[in-house]
Amino acid sequence: MRQQAARYALVFACGCLPAIDACAAESIGVVKTVKGSVHIERAAQHVDAVVGSEVFSSDRIVTGPASSVGITLRDNTLLSEGSSTVLELNQFAFNTTTHDGTLDATIRRGSLAVVDGKLAKAHPEAVRFSTPTTTLGVRGTEFIIEVGDGENTR
Repeated sequence: MRQQAARYALVFACGCLPAIDACAAESIGVVKTVKGSVHIERAAQHVDAVVGSEVFSSDRIVTGPASSVGITLRDNTLLSEGSSTVLELNQFAFNTTTHDGTLDATIRRGSLAVVDGKLAKAHPEAVRFSTPTTTLGVRGTEFIIEVGDGENTR
């Protein structure tokens, strides 16, 4: 009886491993530089960002005053957030073989410098950055977005 229970437990455990792996979120990038106070908001948790921290779709990256963070996404897109910035990584997908995918991010306030990666070069229509008042399509390789508070938004 014990052997049979152990066998069932082993079969159950092995059968659940692929399901657990399938549910695990895939990292979309990594933090390369951090200056000052930077945290990542993920699933109602606040995690301090440090060099090497992974970022995921649906993460919200927040920099404090006199702070900044540099992030490299899987397609080699470079994101550089300035001080007092809120960036939401709404969606990111990238196929390393075909370079198909999507990048959708929202800058709530602050500044963001972007250097496009492989996704924007292959499929510029698949990359979108939004602010509270504007949606930007990518047609260049480097750009800066600045979002002020209230009426100073540009």
